[in-house]
Order: sequence, then C-alpha cells, then structure tokens
Amino acid sequence: MRIQFFFLVIALSGALPTNIPTNILSDEFINHINNQQSTWTAGRNFKENTPLSHLYGLVGSRSSPKAIPMNVHVHSENVGIPESFDARENWPRCESIKVIKDQSACGSCWAVATTSMMSDRICIHSNGNKQIFVSDEDLISCCDHCGVGCVGGFPWEALHWWHTEGIVSGGPYNSTVGCKAYSMPPCDHLSIGTKPECPDEPYDTPECQKQCDPQSSLSYNSDKSFGQEPYGVNADGNLTRAQLDILINGPIVASFQLYEDFFSYKSGVYQHVAGEDVGEHAVKILGWGVEKGTPYWLVANSWNEDWGDKGFFKILRGKNECNVEFRMIASLPKL
Repeated sequence: MRIQFFFLVIALSGALPTNIPTNILSDEFINHINNQQSTWTAGRNFKENTPLSHLYGLVGSRSSPKAIPMNVHVHSENVGIPESFDARENWPRCESIKVIKDQSACGSCWAVATTSMMSDRICIHSNGNKQIFVSDEDLISCCDHCGVGCVGGFPWEALHWWHTEGIVSGGPYNSTVGCKAYSMPPCDHLSIGTKPECPDEPYDTPECQKQCDPQSSLSYNSDKSFGQEPYGVNADGNLTRAQLDILINGPIVASFQLYEDFFSYKSGVYQHVAGEDVGEHAVKILGWGVEKGTPYWLVANSWNEDWGDKGFFKILRGKNECNVEFRMIASLPKL
C-alpha cells in the first residue's frame, strides 16, 4: 500500500503545473521573470493588490484597419546612422522630449504618445522657437473618429485629426499653460508620493469642450496647431529608414503588444518573458543604442516617472519584439 501511495504522490507531483505564478504583481512573479533571462530586470511598479482592471485599462492603443502609406520624410539615406542616439541630447532646447506624461486611470496612451510626438516635432522643426505642449485632453475628448477616449483609440486616426482638424495646446493636470489642460489627476501606483490614489476602474472620457479652460486667455480656434499627412516610418520593415526619420525629424509613435511582465519592467532591454497578451500599447520612441551587446529602442512610456527607468524603457531592436517595429508612424508639423 505504501508503494502504491508513493507512486501516486510521484504521479500527482508530475501532473501539477510548475508554471508562472498567477498573481502578475507578486514577488514570486517578479522573481520568476528575473530567473528567466538577463537582458532586463523586473521590479515593483504597482502595489501587489492593484486590480487587474486598472492595469489592463492603461493599455488603449488600437490598430487602424486602414493601409498605412510608407512615405518616409528624410533628406538622404546616405546620412550616417550612429550606434546610439537620444533625441533628448540631440535637441536639448526642446523640453517636451524629456517629459514623461501620466495618462492616469485612462486608456489614453494612443493620444498621449501622439501628442508627445507632435510637441517634440513642433519644437524641432521650428529650431526651438515654438515650445508648446499639444493638448492630450482636446484629442481624447473631441476626436470623434479616433476611438472611444479612455477606453482606447487609434494613433493613426489621431495623426489624421491633427492634419485635418488641428489640436489646441495644453499642459498636464492643473496646468495653467496652454488652452486645455489634462483633466485627470496623476496616479500614484505605489502609494509612495503625494499623487492621488489610482481608482480601480478607468475614468470616463472627458466631454468635448471646444473652448479653452476658464483660466486661459487663449482662443480655442486660433490656438490650434496642425500636422501634415501622417506616414509610416518602417517602410517594408526597413529599420534604417525608421532610424533616419528619428535622426532627422524627431521622435516617432509606435504601438506594441503588451504582455503582463511589462508592468514590472525596471531596467535593461525588455523582451517578453512571461505572462499573457493584454493588448496594444502606444508609446514614443526617441532613440536607440546597444546595452551589453543587445540592441534596443529607447522609449518613453506614460505611466509617470515612478514606473520603469524614471518613466523610460528600452526594448529589443531588430527582432520586431512584441510587434514594436510593425506599427511605427509619424507626422510633420505645419509651421
């Protein structure tokens, strides 16, 4: 009988899953990630009891069903591409390039990433003479064919909206700079600072107000900036052209498949290790480089500076990691 029990225990132990820990914010899950690879390090960015509804609600990019034209705006493909490039260093006068935004409890990454690129390129192509922040709030609330605001939207349609309708200026929450400030407060994911606690569920999409904030002296219609026709920058998967576009024209927008391990990124060159596919997330790519022999894209996220590497992260370059090299888009400003 003891022999039978012994073999039963062996059989059951062999049948039990030795899979990934189920709580994706647990120390066990973080340790599992760190035990699997060596190009990046996981750590705590969110409280362990953060509802999944809040995490998943941050992921709001949608792929446009429309074909994206590959009309790359570069001066010459003979320009030498350096081993590393950082737009913050190349255009130090442009403050917007250095800013990490906080989309709060709203799936507005699609809008926040695109307005960040717009602001950067307005500064770059005006030689630093125009330093404005294009309003996330105006785009989220008023673009009627960009998607569903805080539930998600299309970066490609956001660039088209900038081209056809224009977008006013506006800073972060409680900002008095620009026409329309972001109406949703910053979100304290770890309860370590003075930011408000994050709500469990996403905020409702703000109502479209085609007027500037009461404290602003600007005129809504005359404050708008406009972009040229949007375009794809990774023509036929040619990453050299993507690098050239960043090098000459400034940061670009990219969407990638976000997996659950990404929530715990702290440093290094990210590549997917564990966890399920959550959806598409839009970000701003501002450069590239090589770390310990691993090529990467340098990227700005929008979950405030408490997340990741002070709000930034690196992702594997050249292997279309998480489809990040498949959905690179941009637009030039009309000046």
